[in-house]
Order: sequence, then structure tokens, then C-alpha cells
Amino acid sequence: MIKNSITDNRLVWLDVIRCVAMLMVIGVHCIDPFYISPTMRVIPEYTHWAAIYGSLLRPSVPLFVMMTGLLLLPVKQDQPLGRFYKKRIYRVLFPFLIWSALYSMFPWFTGIIGLPKEIIGDFFCYTQGHESQSLTDSLKDVAMIPFNFSHKENHMWYIYLIIGLYLYMPFFSGWIDKASQKTKRTFLLIWVISLFIPYLREYVAGCLFDRNGYLFGTDTWNEFGMFYYFAGFNGYLLLGHYVKQGNNWSLLKTFFICAVMFAIGYYVTYTGFSTTAANANATEMEMELYFTFCSPNVLLMTLAVFLLLQKVVVTNETIIKLLANMTKCGFGIYMVHYFIVGPFFLLIGPSSLPIPLQVPLMAICIFICSWGFTAMMYKLMPNKAHWIMG
Repeated sequence: MIKNSITDNRLVWLDVIRCVAMLMVIGVHCIDPFYISPTMRVIPEYTHWAAIYGSLLRPSVPLFVMMTGLLLLPVKQDQPLGRFYKKRIYRVLFPFLIWSALYSMFPWFTGIIGLPKEIIGDFFCYTQGHESQSLTDSLKDVAMIPFNFSHKENHMWYIYLIIGLYLYMPFFSGWIDKASQKTKRTFLLIWVISLFIPYLREYVAGCLFDRNGYLFGTDTWNEFGMFYYFAGFNGYLLLGHYVKQGNNWSLLKTFFICAVMFAIGYYVTYTGFSTTAANANATEMEMELYFTFCSPNVLLMTLAVFLLLQKVVVTNETIIKLLANMTKCGFGIYMVHYFIVGPFFLLIGPSSLPIPLQVPLMAICIFICSWGFTAMMYKLMPNKAHWIMG
């Protein structure tokens, strides 16, 4: 922890992790057109770099969940449940609703101003081939917001996840507060076993036993299997809490162990995804199998990045201020950035810039623009911007 005249109790290295995680998230969305767009997917160079960058950036979301666990667990048990929910859920709920509605209504607005409907697919690659500027379709998407996201605001899936974790945390926290370190490690061990389920479902239950992916008691009438109660992102929550104190390893030892962990995780992720992407008949679900956040390969990469960045020491006060402001604007950056992924791809993609450089450049430009817009909103509406930007 850095202590100085600016922030006496601020975990500056956590701001560094948040900055890295945000760039990773934006980078992941920058490569979406590479393998989602029908015109891009058939170009080998694009799918090749989608595999490289997509695999490299998978720790993005799990890093955010680990930070949530580190900061909020254990929840104070002496505060009313409603107070915790109001403080945490309201902070994300209203910006989520506002921006989800804006994303949903954007196609209709493009029709109003006379733009061709194909521009929707340019902005949001998951809608290509299914673009609609109908007011009815946009309103249907708005009506669906309480139940699920649409492919125009694809990144909003995370908000459903984080609200679910907030609802769960006070109850999970009661156990964490009393559990020993050994008991927490036992939970994490069972959770790690659950991370293999996507592969067991695909290659064991699906291929060897012809069970349609059903495992450990699941079937058409039951989706809650044996490891269900230990599975999911709650493991990342607990892991963030568990590694809060860091480690006593030297920087060299930390670097070596984390490099090995990351290399193993990356190799599995890259090899699996690139092999699947080479199959022209692969389904979207098959394409995403090795990108699953709750998988052992992504866990290895996530933990490696987290442990290594815990060793970062920042002493420059200007950088500390910038990181603190980025943290304040972080949720707004997440809300805004998906609007400009498509335009930056249209701007940079056709250029002569080599494909390996396009993704980093797009990610940095989108990050800076989204940060600038969010910071401006806080400047213009210092007392109200949090209702819009988070």
C-alpha cells in the first residue's frame, strides 16, 4: 500500500490492476469484429490475431470480480442489509438502465436521421445480418432490459453478474467472516474442480457418453448439478479476498511463478480457441468454450496478473492522481466505450496499420475518449453525474 500526501489509505496497486483490467476489457471488444463479423472471420489473419489477443486478454472480467471481493469482503454484518444494497446496487443500477436504453434506442435514432440500417452492424458487430431500425424492435429491447441484454449492448452482461454478486455477498460474507483460512482454501479447491466442467461437458459427457453435456446429476429436468453451489464467479470473489494481503515472495520469485502460470493458461486458451476458429463449421458456443471466464486456464492467467501487479509500487503523485481519477470514472468508461468500438474499427481497420498494432491502438484511443467523456460529465454535473455514469 502506498502512503503519501495524496492518499493515505489508498491501494494504488489496485488502481493499476483496475486500469489494466479496463484496457483488457476494451481490447476484448476491439477484437469482436475479427471473429464475429462474417466478412472478417473468413480472413485468416484476422482470426489469427483474434486468437492471440482474445486469449491474452481473458483475465479482464475475473480481475474486476477479484477486486470486488478484495474491497468488499467481508461485508460488515452490523449494517442493515438494505443499506448495503442501496449503496452498492443503486450505484450501478441507474447508469445501467440509462445506458442500456440508449444502446437499445440507437438503431431507431439512426433511421430517424436517415442513416442506412447497415450502420448498426458497423457499430455493433453482433447485430450484423439482423439490423433493424424499427421503433417497435428498439422498444422491445428496452422492455427486455430487466431480463437480459441485447446484442447492441453486449457488454452489459457484466452488470447482471455484478448485481447478482452484490445480492449474494452479505450472505456469503457471514461464512467468510467466521471461516478459517484452511476452510476457505477447501472452498477454493472445490471451486477449481468446478472450473473443469465446461470441458467435461463438451468432451466427456457430450462426446464419450452422448449425454448432451449433462453431468453430475443434471438433465432436462435439473440444471443444478453437484458442483453448482461452488461454481461461478463467487470463487473469484473469495479468491480476491483470500489474496488481499499479497504474498511474501520476492519480486523475482513472483515474476517467475506468475510467468509460468500465465504461460500455461495462455497456451491452453490460445490453442483451444485457434483450433476451433479454424473450423468453419464451429458454432459460437464452441468458439467461446476456451474463452470461458470460469475455466482453469483463465484462472491461471487471472491469478498470475493479479499477484504480479500487487508488487507494483507507484510513487509519482501525478500518476497516483490520474489512477485515482480513472478509478472514479471507471464505471462510466465501461458504460460508454461500447458505443465507439465500431467507429474506431471503421477508422483504423481499413488503414495500412498492421493488424497486430490495430487492437492496442483502438483500445488506447477508446479508453482515452471514454475516460475524457466521463470526466467531462463529472466536471459539468459534479453532484449528478454519478446517477448517469456510476
